[in-house]
Amino acid sequence: MSTTHPRHDVADLSLAAEGERRIAWAEREMPVLRSIRRRFEAERPLESLRIAACLHVTTETANLVRTLQAGGADVVLCASNPLSTQDDAAAALVAGSGVPAGLGSGGGAAGGPGIAVHARRGEDRDTYYRHIDAALDHHPEITMDDGADLVSRLHTTRADQLGEIRGGTEETTTGVIRLRAMAADGALKYPIVAVNEAQTKHLFDNRYGTGQSTVDAIMRATNILLAGRKVVVAGYGWVGRGIASRFRGMGAHVAMVEVDPIRALEALMDGFAVMPASEAAPWGELFVTATGNVNVFRREHFLAMRDGAILANSGHFDAEIEIPALRELAGGHERQVRENVHEFEIEGKRLELIAEGRLVNLSAAEGHPAAVMDMSFANQALAVEWVARNAGSLAPQVYTVPGEIDREVARLKLEALGVHLEPMTEEQERYVRSWQAGT
Repeated sequence: MSTTHPRHDVADLSLAAEGERRIAWAEREMPVLRSIRRRFEAERPLESLRIAACLHVTTETANLVRTLQAGGADVVLCASNPLSTQDDAAAALVAGSGVPAGLGSGGGAAGGPGIAVHARRGEDRDTYYRHIDAALDHHPEITMDDGADLVSRLHTTRADQLGEIRGGTEETTTGVIRLRAMAADGALKYPIVAVNEAQTKHLFDNRYGTGQSTVDAIMRATNILLAGRKVVVAGYGWVGRGIASRFRGMGAHVAMVEVDPIRALEALMDGFAVMPASEAAPWGELFVTATGNVNVFRREHFLAMRDGAILANSGHFDAEIEIPALRELAGGHERQVRENVHEFEIEGKRLELIAEGRLVNLSAAEGHPAAVMDMSFANQALAVEWVARNAGSLAPQVYTVPGEIDREVARLKLEALGVHLEPMTEEQERYVRSWQAGT
């Protein structure tokens, strides 16, 4: 490992070797990002571009930021959630590696100089925002965000830097919601690509990735049997769909809480029970939020829940479960009962909260499988390249990922999996281009 390191604030640099091993393990499952990295190394499309990334600091993210670095970018990374940082991955990024760039496993996640990282698992609110400020001290030209906290900071306390920003990307549903609200108010000052809107992101990351990793986290935290358990999932977006289907696959009885009539109807047609939260509260045994909204389960629901009910949040912010009301109702009768489980005693019954109500799949487990993040982060890398190339012609609004990027990510993933598409014949191509053909 290198003995000189960039400016950083991580928990323990001695964890770097273990982090490097886990980064390499994740990289084996990320063939699309490896392919992009090889091209970036050759073409250097991000040469000298300053990037501030506010993302979950995981082994998969490590492979993304090293891909950007391979493309010539000067990257600073901070955490987008106080409980999602993997301290060994953060240490490995700071330490860098003695392995020459491009010679790591399968194309080389390892290699290159260290990257400035400001992230510690369990950091308090003040430290969290101090780390965001440290990333902004880098004077970025492009931002990468997961939840829009960095963008929000730029538009408020760091607004003097807005003139330096060429564009940005946003990773998650909650962040896109915030950015679209900013754009609608005329407050957004630079163009941002909603990576979450890519089909190869939300169809796979949100549905398969969050579905599996949420179930994984709840099982790790509680060791409960899911078969036969009554599970309530709030929100039938792509995340909620994935969570509900995975719980049903484990033998649980699943009910959905939804505010949108079309999504509620879809959930019903997909075979799930649909009911309001007031009916779900006394029925359910395990409650999971995935809405991107606030106080989905709140005081009146806690009072109606049965003894031993478990609550978890799979949305980005810890606002979907009304935790202040939970604490107030408990009146100080609370304790930690397992590593990631906090128990609240309310009127003689116990309610169990996983991971402080923070995003459970990264707080109580390892987040999405690397094979899923391969597509999400391929979209991120290519979106950064697109922004760098087109920033001068983009208005300050939220953009969807260009279709050609989405299709290229899908093509590369299929290629890596050894799957080949059926080509159209000349006759078929003529037919789909023609408006005269009919019966």
